Amino acid sequence: MQWRVKPVLPVTKLMGAVAALVLAAAFAQGDPVRWVLAGLVTVGLTGWALRDLLVPVRLAADTEGITVVTGIARRRHLPWSAIERVRVEHSTRRGLKSELLEIDAGDALYLYSANDLGALPEDVVTRLADLRT
Repeated sequence: MQWRVKPVLPVTKLMGAVAALVLAAAFAQGDPVRWVLAGLVTVGLTGWALRDLLVPVRLAADTEGITVVTGIARRRHLPWSAIERVRVEHSTRRGLKSELLEIDAGDALYLYSANDLGALPEDVVTRLADLRT
């Protein structure tokens, strides 16, 4: 099984990068600081979108264990014996509720949102529990 980034996310990030350049063209008018800021935003959003396009699968699982993405594009395979706990972390901040899939591997903690997984964390926990047994 694999869980991947929602396809709309890299598209939205690229649209934001284009919007930053359009806004700079409309309002910067010779102001180098605004152009630099727009360039930094464009580069950041484009890099973030490229990561989503090049490494869309954030989590994969089989009967042997789980494969997670670490850093920008590295993958790490964790056997089931190395995984201490898999759960959904619920939090509320400033009136906004969020759920994160939390995979505790002892030496590392991996967190995934619904946008990273393309599915609800609750559903992923259930499917991982089925694979683990």
